[in-house]
Amino acid sequence: MFCPKCGSILRLKKQGSKKMLACLCGYVDKSKENMIIKERTEKVNINVVEESDEENLPTTKTVCPKCKNKEAYFWSHQTRGADEPETKFLKCTKCKHVWRDYS
Repeated sequence: MFCPKCGSILRLKKQGSKKMLACLCGYVDKSKENMIIKERTEKVNINVVEESDEENLPTTKTVCPKCKNKEAYFWSHQTRGADEPETKFLKCTKCKHVWRDYS
């Protein structure tokens, strides 16, 4: 909701046990006193690569930090905000160690 005086976004303001919408310019929307605000979040599952899916993944030449093998499967996943680059995951073809490559 927006302030009818200045057009700014109304913010939740608490006065004791009362909750209301108010603006920085001083306007208070008293018609919405003692409102209940709810927020719902959804759990996001990151896809983990199953061993049976490995043959479908591309491979790259890189050194495994655990066993020093020189080949790994790779895939990318958006783990952060949409304005951030994807995270590249690597899985050693020999010891199955998984690590991230942020470059």
